[in-house]
Amino acid sequence: MTMLQKAIEIVTKATEEDTAGNYQKAFQLYQNGVEHFLHAIKYEAQSEKAKTTIRAKCEEYLNRAEKLKKIVNNEAEPQKPEKATSGGGKNTDDDKEKDKFSEQLTSAIVVETPNVKWSDVAGLEQAKEALKEAVILPTKFPHLFTGKRKPWRGILLFGPPGTGKSFLAKAVATEADNSTFLSISSSDLVSKWLGESEKLVKSLFQMAREKKPSIIFIDEIDSLVSSRSDNESEAARRIKTEFLVQMQGVGVDNDGVLVLGATNIPWVLDSAIRRRFERRIYIPLPEAPARTTLFKLHMGTDGSHCLTDADFTKLGQDTERYSGADIGIAVRDALMEPVRKVQQATHFKKCTGPSPIDPSKTVQDLLTPCSPADPGAQEMSWLQVPSDKLMEPKVDMRDMKKSLRNSRPAVNDEDLEKLQEFTEQFGMEG
Repeated sequence: MTMLQKAIEIVTKATEEDTAGNYQKAFQLYQNGVEHFLHAIKYEAQSEKAKTTIRAKCEEYLNRAEKLKKIVNNEAEPQKPEKATSGGGKNTDDDKEKDKFSEQLTSAIVVETPNVKWSDVAGLEQAKEALKEAVILPTKFPHLFTGKRKPWRGILLFGPPGTGKSFLAKAVATEADNSTFLSISSSDLVSKWLGESEKLVKSLFQMAREKKPSIIFIDEIDSLVSSRSDNESEAARRIKTEFLVQMQGVGVDNDGVLVLGATNIPWVLDSAIRRRFERRIYIPLPEAPARTTLFKLHMGTDGSHCLTDADFTKLGQDTERYSGADIGIAVRDALMEPVRKVQQATHFKKCTGPSPIDPSKTVQDLLTPCSPADPGAQEMSWLQVPSDKLMEPKVDMRDMKKSLRNSRPAVNDEDLEKLQEFTEQFGMEG
């Protein structure tokens, strides 16, 4: 959980306690929440728009906390937290209901950028170009999209699990720094109360229109809008109907609102929903050059390995049918090999290297695992090595090969065939 998410969770609890009349507890929670928000501004939020939004919220919560302090000290009469209204008067029932659903969806607004750039996404050039065309160009050059030339309003990313669909969405959130990014899961839009789910869908689109240009990203969209059938519940049918109405935008202005969906099983989507996603982009398993790049990205450049470019190329060639997620897991397993070597070592020897405490300094008395036959080998276990004297071995090609022997690609042939068939019928290659 990020600091921003923690802050949102705390102020949500503060609001609940405030409404319930537990002013002392609410006062403490508001203060704690603001501290977390300020920490998020310093270390997490990237864009000025995000920082401005968070500061405005902090001011609002601090003002309420100040009122609660007076109430707790018996300097003022208790008052429920006020809600802002467009007309300046009292809240109507509709206003209260809208506020209720907006609060439920507040945590879905990503006001911080994930800091994932296009260059961090290996391959998928066609998908990236389509997303730039739909998101970046219309906000940067609005005069290009006038008259009959309209930006895309719905894009569906589909493909095997672990190929980078959600990662692409994060890149969109980063690059579209002047847009509001609403990341939603199906569970955010489903309520146990009859009639509330479709109102949440409506509130989501209203929120997106108020904050446009905006992007609504719905991961695993198949669980929300699968094909309609005679056996489904009335509630599920009503959610799909409301989603269709909102995406169609009848009687409202949907300009500046993009719906971005992601799914691993596009063939289960309702045909009417599928039609509203004007661009359906297949995100395939990475080819060998992209796999090579993925190995490099996951391994990083912090000096924890001694792999050469030729090694990375070989790894890319030897991992047919591996997804980006599969490669990430394999690399993480390989990165644990030096730790295992340290745990299993019976002998250590002195060596020279950067200090674990201050990497800018080079020291000569570090200890690294070695064979009992190595010159200078000392019999000892890792428990006897001082914490500031350990130098772990670097990850090498043997570690990577061992990791790949213990891992298997997660995608099967049957799913790949279904995805290829769907692409031929309805999609385009990414």
